[in-house]
Amino acid sequence: MQKVMMYCAPRCRYCMMAEKLLEKKGVTDIEKVFVGDGQESREEMIEKTGRRTVPQVYVGETHVGGYDDLAEMDRKGELDKLLTG
Repeated sequence: MQKVMMYCAPRCRYCMMAEKLLEKKGVTDIEKVFVGDGQESREEMIEKTGRRTVPQVYVGETHVGGYDDLAEMDRKGELDKLLTG
């Protein structure tokens, strides 16, 4: 199973949905980087992803995107392949 990292925010509905989808796929450990206004981690996320919204999900070295991107990848059957490497 590939390492999963997610930029997220507390009480973010889409972050929770992304986490549930990943858990459904068998991911047991998600490295969470919490971002907030004025935090260095937010600037890091924007610099790395080019996006300002959370969640931003990485599987291994691959930037998947946000929840909608993750769910679309799952619908296409691509998420399982990416997770297993």
